[in-house]
Amino acid sequence: MSWFSKEPEQQQGPDKVEMAKTEVEMMTDLYNKMVDSCFSKCIANMKEGDLSVGEMSCVDRCVHKYLSAQEVVGSKTKEMEASMMPNGPQGGS
Repeated sequence: MSWFSKEPEQQQGPDKVEMAKTEVEMMTDLYNKMVDSCFSKCIANMKEGDLSVGEMSCVDRCVHKYLSAQEVVGSKTKEMEASMMPNGPQGGS
């Protein structure tokens, strides 16, 4: 089985391996940017070891908004890519 799907693993060529590596790098980058953004917006002081209720609430909202925005951007990007393909979303067949 593949890590990314429930389908049986097929022979993976260099292209599929590179695509998987690129996907992992992109997800890591997304996570790091989200952490940096939400930390700078929500964490005012670091005098205590635990987050305050207000900080936890802010982080929850920030992460939700960040991921929602990324989802919208991703779906719009897919729509644009599909509309640019020859013969519409079905491709050249």
